[in-house]
Amino acid sequence: MSTSDSNLPSRSRTVIIGAGAVGCSVAYHLSELGAEDVTVVDQGPLPVTGGSSVHAPGIMFQTSPSKLQTKTAYYTSRLLSDAGVYDEVGGIELARSEDRMDFLQRRAEWATSYGLPEPQLLSPQEVTEYLPLVNEDEILGGYYSPTDGRVDGIAALQWYIEQSEADFYGNTEVTDLTVTDGRITAVETNNGRIQCDRCVIATNNWGYQTAQLADVDLPIAPVEHQYVVTEPMAELAATDSNIGANTEGLEVPGNRDIQEHMSEGPNRPVGRDQDNSLYFRTHGDAIGLGSYNHETLSVDPNSMGTNTEDSQASVRGFTREHWEKPTHPTREKSAKQAFDELLPATADAEYAATENGIFVFTPDGMPAIGPTAEVDGLWSALAIWWTHSGGYGRIVAEWMENGIPRLDDGLVDTSGVHVRRFAPHAGEPEYFVDKGAKRYQQVYSIVEPRWQPSEHRGLRTSPFSHKQAELGAEFYQSGGWETPQWYESNADLADEHAEAIPEQDGWESINRSPITGAEHLHTRNAVSMFDMTSFSSIIVEGVDAESYLQRMCSNDVAIDPGDVRYSLLLNEGGGILADITVVGLDDERYMVTTGGGSSPGVHGTWLREHAPETVSVHIEEGAKSTIGLWGPQSRLLLQRVTDADVSNDGFPYFSAKQMYVGEVPVTALRVSYVGELGWELWAPVEYAERLWETLWEAGQDLDVRPMGAGALESMRLEKGYALWGTDIDTGATPDAAGLSFAVDLETDFVGKEGVQAHRAEGIDSILTPITLDDSTDILSSGRPIHADGNAIGYVQAADFGYTIGESIVYAYLPTAYADAGTSVQIQCEGENYNATVRDEPLFDQEREKIIR
Repeated sequence: MSTSDSNLPSRSRTVIIGAGAVGCSVAYHLSELGAEDVTVVDQGPLPVTGGSSVHAPGIMFQTSPSKLQTKTAYYTSRLLSDAGVYDEVGGIELARSEDRMDFLQRRAEWATSYGLPEPQLLSPQEVTEYLPLVNEDEILGGYYSPTDGRVDGIAALQWYIEQSEADFYGNTEVTDLTVTDGRITAVETNNGRIQCDRCVIATNNWGYQTAQLADVDLPIAPVEHQYVVTEPMAELAATDSNIGANTEGLEVPGNRDIQEHMSEGPNRPVGRDQDNSLYFRTHGDAIGLGSYNHETLSVDPNSMGTNTEDSQASVRGFTREHWEKPTHPTREKSAKQAFDELLPATADAEYAATENGIFVFTPDGMPAIGPTAEVDGLWSALAIWWTHSGGYGRIVAEWMENGIPRLDDGLVDTSGVHVRRFAPHAGEPEYFVDKGAKRYQQVYSIVEPRWQPSEHRGLRTSPFSHKQAELGAEFYQSGGWETPQWYESNADLADEHAEAIPEQDGWESINRSPITGAEHLHTRNAVSMFDMTSFSSIIVEGVDAESYLQRMCSNDVAIDPGDVRYSLLLNEGGGILADITVVGLDDERYMVTTGGGSSPGVHGTWLREHAPETVSVHIEEGAKSTIGLWGPQSRLLLQRVTDADVSNDGFPYFSAKQMYVGEVPVTALRVSYVGELGWELWAPVEYAERLWETLWEAGQDLDVRPMGAGALESMRLEKGYALWGTDIDTGATPDAAGLSFAVDLETDFVGKEGVQAHRAEGIDSILTPITLDDSTDILSSGRPIHADGNAIGYVQAADFGYTIGESIVYAYLPTAYADAGTSVQIQCEGENYNATVRDEPLFDQEREKIIR
């Protein structure tokens, strides 16, 4: 480790911009992995940089509905606890409403699922034993996580710097990023130029500005939130205080009072009152009060500014009106009023330090990590709080050094945090600032299942959307696309099949319709049209196209024109990056199909960046519209509108034809994601409306119906078809996911060594179907599964199987519990469900429905 404010190296293999929690964590973990020649620069002094890492109160609540968020938080707390810069005082989340108490039950279940130690629900009396300042009459109970706590931000940064082999340079402002032929080649600073091979943007509040230096649009929205620290309180008088000595000898930009108080540790559990968007902790003999309970105070991402002699760059002046008046759109009380009721001892307290501190949100509220799509060698490590910083630093370092995103306990799923996941419009400032503002408002809200935003709708629509609207489509937004979940025009089917569609109530019934079950059953019995326009096609062509795809795909894809092959894309560690179909169009031209949402950015870019010069990879995002034509009457309908032979002999399962549907040229694939006879019909987008009309008119006497995504989910679970980002992801291996058939070790492919290594170690768990014994409830993901008194897994995906008449759960279970007939118990919303492991698939085991 070395630190300096000058004498920058002229060259460094890796440059990390930002010496806050994340940048320091990445540097530390790179050192742990043996990386050499790493340089870290920051515009502020070290370690008090002036970013959110040093103005934050450091509170760490670890439990999240996201497994990755929970895992990275726990990793961070263990790392910083071992470093001696973490106060493990526990954390208590309070409930002031029945809805919040239900939510805390979910907290306890997530914690159990994801391995946090000893989560507990507390009575009001038990809460006040830990937090005697809380007004017991104001609460219904609490959730206690004993390993929650607080990190000493300045001390943690100093520890990272001392432990890392990287070189750190403070008071060094980055002024430009040099990109040559699509690759990062240098970082320009006010102290000189550093040539580099790779660069990590870890500037958080300045993330958008920093990326703009390389002409990359990252949707990182800065937002202010409020925090105050009281004067010493009589109720805490027995507590020692080091205020005045905490930052002695350190260069501190702006208000030293803030850093003094943030460096003062708690001696009681940290707490939060999410019903009022508040949190709190003790600071020695004072108490700190934090608030999201005000209108969103968005900051222009282009105008973050820098430290001055009088101010810290990420701290704005405290706005008392947002503290004392109710300005939050969904909260009736102001922050002060709610705190006065919850913590009456603070009602008349004076404040020793106040701030409007800045931190950031992405459009979906999750971090943005990984290699950018636009610039080779440019990495993002943004929108990460102290809570998760250690874990994400480890993941990014592993990814950079070994090509494998992982924590110490294995592969991790990056589908929800990959910087490439954002839709093309997400980098427009007005869009991501508005989205960040909404995420700020929701940060402590109870967000109902399948909640849908009202703003920025209709950005990406299928050419079929006006027809779908006429049919009463209920649109949900997914990856920026407007995707029908069900159609009100099918309400008659819900009446027809009412006896086969169990009524749902409670949490999982919200934003759900029995029409999805009716569309499921209709597709099994007749024929339906499913809009697949949001799905992605990628054209791969060139003289070396076959050998290139053979190297990228886990399966043998040396196929003839007209053949279709299911395969996986794996990362170097054998984790599943995507499941795909490869279609032979001619000898040197292939079509690769994958899902919607983040697939073009994540999967398409992966293929493109690995292609040799002799191979062209064209991501056809938005260029084609696709209809899934599925059901036992689909062949009869399709044969009416084409001269091509679509018989089983003439068009067998997993084959393709380029043909006409009416006047429309299509690439037709004989594949079906719902386990029924059917085709995917891919057409240029300008022909889409005619394709829909042709099929719709020809199928009226067959009772052709539109089908939404809700039916797709239940049908694919009955058939045991995996869904990337839900059942399979980079945290899963092919063998664990039951996809060994898509791996051919006779070929050489990216990830082969990883697959072999996992097989040599043995499979610890496998994706397994489970059905509830005596309930038709649809369970929620992330809920724990128990056997022999222990948590052995958690719900990965769930729905009701309307054909088999049973409630389905899919989960990764230890192999010892994965045999059919094994009894397990599943906890969800405080109820315990008896369930049984089953053989896969649950529907049409002989494949008679598909191959006929």
